[in-house]
Amino acid sequence: MSGNVTGLLGTGLVLQANAADDLVVAADGSFSFATPLADGASYSITVKSQPKILTKVCTVTNGSGTISTAAVTNVEVTCAAPPARFAYVANSGDNTVSVFTLDPTLGALSPLAVPTIAAGLFPSAVAVDPGGRFAYVANRDANTLSAYTINIATGALGPMAVPAVATGGAPYAIVVDPTGRFAYVANAGSNNVSAFNIDASGALSPMAVATVATGISPQAITVDPLGRFAYVANYMSSTVSVYAIDANTGALSPIATPPVATGVNPIHVAVHPSGRFAYVANSSDNTVSAYVIDATTGALTPMAVPTVPTGDRPYTVAVESTGRFAYVADANGGVVSAYTIDASSGALSPMTPPTVPTGGSPYSLAVDPTGRFAYAPNIDAGTVSAFTIDPASGALTPMAGSPVTAGGNPLGIALSR
Repeated sequence: MSGNVTGLLGTGLVLQANAADDLVVAADGSFSFATPLADGASYSITVKSQPKILTKVCTVTNGSGTISTAAVTNVEVTCAAPPARFAYVANSGDNTVSVFTLDPTLGALSPLAVPTIAAGLFPSAVAVDPGGRFAYVANRDANTLSAYTINIATGALGPMAVPAVATGGAPYAIVVDPTGRFAYVANAGSNNVSAFNIDASGALSPMAVATVATGISPQAITVDPLGRFAYVANYMSSTVSVYAIDANTGALSPIATPPVATGVNPIHVAVHPSGRFAYVANSSDNTVSAYVIDATTGALTPMAVPTVPTGDRPYTVAVESTGRFAYVADANGGVVSAYTIDASSGALSPMTPPTVPTGGSPYSLAVDPTGRFAYAPNIDAGTVSAFTIDPASGALTPMAGSPVTAGGNPLGIALSR
């Protein structure tokens, strides 16, 4: 696998292929990974560490896919001044969404001049499309999705022409697929997933098959990095359902393998950036279940060590963009648990120290796509805790000025890319 780097200044840029095979890049020009991959294997090229010059951030395009008979030569790594970035927080207590500017160099959050916009009843989750043009909020008690356009210069949200669409009962989570063409909503009250098309304007319309059945009380849904499979955490069934995604229509089809068992009351699921591993936060037995993903079918197989302990009441698990570190928001413990990820097996190992305090009860967690920052809304404190991520160890350090004020009972968070 090879490609080209442009715009690099200074030293420190390291690329990885499938969370391994480190490649140090010292200057603009072509690069090539030493380890070949077999035909049919999936690949994911990421930035392990950014240049030491903070005014440059390197991003990868054409960085994932499947190896065919032709060599992969079109990977592009572009290093440039960071764009404006934004964070969106769903405030379940006052039915609003808070909007923050995210400093691309330091990670600090600053509220906009108009800091919130109205949402539906009990907004529980928010998702931003990959292009950073649209945002969607799941309103649990209204059985709707609110749909917004994003001002790409300021981050401000504006309601779409059709400001809300109906979902199933108690929509608890939403995800937009990597292409930005499809959205999926986990409906905890009706035991199904609603599936929507997204048109060029960002508007949502139900797919031909508008819903698919899940287990009991689905409260989380995620899509793998290549957009091939969807994973749903079924809270009351203590299982994860797996679906294949039709590449053309976005339709969900249950895979042949039945739902896989988790710990007690799974409430969130995350997929590793390589697409090889999945992790599930089990809220009632204080563990994370860890699985290997079958690259062909999407099926989950428990790892040799199937669970690792967390803090009290884990609600969200997030994997940073290089795939080396994972973090879990422990709601009752008021901490984030931090883990290193084995590049070969995907196994989780607690960092030292294993936890870092937040400003209250963190129910969700978002890691910046550049892998440098993490954010945890604290539902009881009405704040968001912000951390920097050490590029070598993955350790979290609270930012100056953290936590920052959000709206009432902030629950879900999403970052623009």
